[in-house]
Amino acid sequence: MPALTFSHPKADVFVPAGGDASAALARVSHLCVAAHQDDIEILAYDGICDCLESPATRAFGGVVVTNGAGSPRSGPYAAFSDEQMQAKRREEQREAARLGGYAIQIQLAHPSAEVKRPGHSGVAADLAAIFGGCSPEVVYLHQPADKHDTHVAVLLRCLEALRALPAARRPKRVLGAEVWRDLDWLVDADKVALDSGRRPELAAELLKIFDSQVAGGKRYDLAALGRRLAHATFHTSHATDRIAGITWAMDLTPLVEDPTRDLADYALSHIDRLRADVAARLARFA
Repeated sequence: MPALTFSHPKADVFVPAGGDASAALARVSHLCVAAHQDDIEILAYDGICDCLESPATRAFGGVVVTNGAGSPRSGPYAAFSDEQMQAKRREEQREAARLGGYAIQIQLAHPSAEVKRPGHSGVAADLAAIFGGCSPEVVYLHQPADKHDTHVAVLLRCLEALRALPAARRPKRVLGAEVWRDLDWLVDADKVALDSGRRPELAAELLKIFDSQVAGGKRYDLAALGRRLAHATFHTSHATDRIAGITWAMDLTPLVEDPTRDLADYALSHIDRLRADVAARLARFA
């Protein structure tokens, strides 16, 4: 297989088990493409667990598109330069790939400004190489109502790359999961429940690996696990909890199956259904 190379000189390709990177990518059945280090472990933990439970037939692949620059630096990392912080975050993501048993972890190292700019040739070529190098059953992306600009930009660049694939090569399922805005506001018919309550010890350890964020003042380890538990408990009022943790996702598959569909219209239609649901409930008891 040809060598797996990318456009940015600081791009990092890591195969935890060793071996050829292209072959490792080709094995991937569950692929997550996210903006930053630790986003994968927050939004795609369901896929990590699926692959750990069926290692003979499934393999998880993680992609971080940006370089992690500009993250807050406080506590034990207050004196770190931005370059040092990027290096630390890069190694943390590698360690998460080791612990999570990923087949491959790719960090493309693009500055956020490049990802936010439509038509950047390096970003487009890198994503085309990744999506063209595997045939995943499921692709996990950011969701379109996320309030982090870089997350939304990464989602848009990924949709462009997926839509450019031949129809037969597009993944059968594409999900947009929550990070910087919950999706519990979706009406129940629009919710995709990702089972994130499995292997609780692993879930905690994966998030604690990102010490530059956790010890630096952002307790993602507590917040992400608490959100999953809250979603499982508050999902339904008249039934006991069936799973221990839920990450909510929006089904983005229709946007890949039909490249003419508008992302903004698709996202806003979910908000329209919430509005109608609230209005109908209020009217019922007025």
